[in-house]
Amino acid sequence: MNTIKSLQWRYAVKKFDENKTLTNEQINTLKEAFNLTATSYGLQPITLLVIQNKEIQKQLVEHSWNQQQVAQASHVLVLCVPAEHTEKDIEYYFNLVKEIRNTPEEILNPFKEFLMGNFKQKTQEELYQWNKNQAYIALGNLMTVCAIEQIDSCPMEGFVPEKYDQILDLASKNLKSVLVLPVGYRAEDDFMKDLKKVRKETDETVLHIN
Repeated sequence: MNTIKSLQWRYAVKKFDENKTLTNEQINTLKEAFNLTATSYGLQPITLLVIQNKEIQKQLVEHSWNQQQVAQASHVLVLCVPAEHTEKDIEYYFNLVKEIRNTPEEILNPFKEFLMGNFKQKTQEELYQWNKNQAYIALGNLMTVCAIEQIDSCPMEGFVPEKYDQILDLASKNLKSVLVLPVGYRAEDDFMKDLKKVRKETDETVLHIN
């Protein structure tokens, strides 16, 4: 399929085929796509949790507004952000730049000092909201890659983050869950499977300024 046909094929799956499992190659593609997602300043303040454990998936259903897709899906992807953002995260990024690009410190330091100063002015709540915005970028990227790779998905904001964090022991990893994306294969009897996509005309949603 070309890109547009793939996006037309995509929809938010309401029922997954529990008997079908994504291959390791497919999951690796999604992991790499996540890792290549654009983030502000390139800091990557997001973590992807990949769950393939039916017992855990079933536990999460009641904390997902009873959406059964969480239990049915081949895998459940949980997008997380730091519970506490520290200067170490910025230090790590600049050390990585130095290692990969061999960029001299005298070139990196002005930008590094700018970011350090900027982040010190923000509260942890402000940093959490900023990081959460990055997670939405990653979610959109993952959904597009899923469509192109013919992997079904269902993006979810409807869940109780605190319960997810508890069940998945995210506090021990300094993480908080912010978004959920069950992935797998649509069930043949999903009532949404053959419905036409409802969208405005492109001319209504896209404006040109020449």
